[in-house]
Amino acid sequence: MSSKYYVEGGQRAGRVVDLFAAVAPRYDLINDLQSLGMHRLWKRRMVRAAVVGSGMDVLDVCCGTGDVAFAMAQEGAKVTGLDFSEAMLSVARRRGVAAGVDFVQGDALALPFTEGRFDAVTVAYGVRNMADVDRGLDELLRVLKPGGRLVILEFGKPENRVIRWLYFQYLRWLVPVFGKLFCGDSDTHGYILESLLKYPGQRGIDARLRARGCEDPRVVDLMFGAMSLNVAVKAR
Repeated sequence: MSSKYYVEGGQRAGRVVDLFAAVAPRYDLINDLQSLGMHRLWKRRMVRAAVVGSGMDVLDVCCGTGDVAFAMAQEGAKVTGLDFSEAMLSVARRRGVAAGVDFVQGDALALPFTEGRFDAVTVAYGVRNMADVDRGLDELLRVLKPGGRLVILEFGKPENRVIRWLYFQYLRWLVPVFGKLFCGDSDTHGYILESLLKYPGQRGIDARLRARGCEDPRVVDLMFGAMSLNVAVKAR
């Protein structure tokens, strides 16, 4: 198993940009198909976990086509959606201009915001794509206010061995078919499993947040751990 879109080191960011340029036009459709629409429920749960409310200043990192950003704006928050991929941002902007949402291009490893600006920070399916997870977590926490919530939604690693094996087989053999059918390249979605295998998983992210002094860190397993939420509060 090897996707041309997955490399480690200095070329990682460029390959991720190429990947999302390839999938952007069909990104939302494929997400609906491969998750049977469940990703929308998981994102709504993510927004609830962020406890977003009216007047809050929030950041959605790796915002993609804007699902989470639009949902938080509906709760009355002022939302900044940041993504590395201009192709994905173009789709987000075409979906419509929502009051309280500003989409900007930027690097999650070097966020263009002042320290302690945001009341909440969310990341849906983005931490796994970061070239340096530890640096990414440091940046997410840097721009978060003390007492603010960080919520990460990501592919998970189920603890049950049977469920994990079945899930990885689905990602290995079936998910790449969506890439082949809709993007003309199975590597676009073969990337998911390869990147997940190198990802520390929800328990690894939880350990890193605890090591950074976060308060009330917790893991919420979804679909038996196939998906996961990491929730934490920046130390006051």
